[in-house]
Amino acid sequence: MCRNIKTLHNFEPPASEEEVRAAALQYVRKVSGSAKPSKANEAVFASAVEEVADVTRRLLAQLVTTAPARDREVEAARARARAEKRFGRAA
Repeated sequence: MCRNIKTLHNFEPPASEEEVRAAALQYVRKVSGSAKPSKANEAVFASAVEEVADVTRRLLAQLVTTAPARDREVEAARARARAEKRFGRAA
């Protein structure tokens, strides 16, 4: 599950709200050991996702770097090339 969490810092354009929430959801799923919580745990699961997303947004807003921002399209092309080399076909 966690291998689906992507780096969100230092990209142009910056990480979207959707990307931040998706990373938070993956993290909470991994930590809880549950991809879909039971009805009894649904509220606490959703609350945890929102709290992790809030902390992630604050972290991204406060991080500083001197490196130039990476281009999402270039990074996506590199990832596709790695996948093709690894799996022998386009991802």
